[in-house]
Amino acid sequence: MVSPGLDRRENILAFGKPGSGKTHLLCALCQELARHGRRVRYTTCSLLVQELLVAKRDLVLPQAIKRLGRYEAVLIDDLGYVRQDRDEMEVLFTLLAERYERGSVLITSNLPLSGWEQIFKDPMTTAAAIDRLVHHSVILELNLPSYRVEHAKGAKARGKATTPKEATAYGNDIPIGKRTTSNGTTTNSTSSAKREK
Repeated sequence: MVSPGLDRRENILAFGKPGSGKTHLLCALCQELARHGRRVRYTTCSLLVQELLVAKRDLVLPQAIKRLGRYEAVLIDDLGYVRQDRDEMEVLFTLLAERYERGSVLITSNLPLSGWEQIFKDPMTTAAAIDRLVHHSVILELNLPSYRVEHAKGAKARGKATTPKEATAYGNDIPIGKRTTSNGTTTNSTSSAKREK
């Protein structure tokens, strides 16, 4: 049962290369939480930052952050894919600081923590953001090959062109913990997980 993690305001940070299943895994977790009556919200990092910037411009940033505080978990997808400027990262840091020990944050990122200075632009802000996120967290490192690349290789071997739509549908059909290889056999995927203290 995953709900006790929400009760303890724990965070989940999922790291891995594109196509390793980070978003799929955390969305499945949030769906299970919602089925158990927990309040969760999914958003991409870029959309969330734009929402917060509009609130800051309109002088209602505290109200926007308070609205997000009604969710027990907020899943922020793709942190680090798009390089934001300092103002954008400032509002994101404000949200993370306000949620510290008040609500869970689930984050997917293609950048390890050591590369987050590229995101937050400033060493002190980066250190403060990481400090708050990892204090009560589970860190998942998905060291897996891209399912999209694997599917494309399999399709090429069968002489079939792969479209983006097919690759997306394939990704949605993969059971968590399973991976289909190019020869059609199903294997268990492995990932390393550790709890930060």
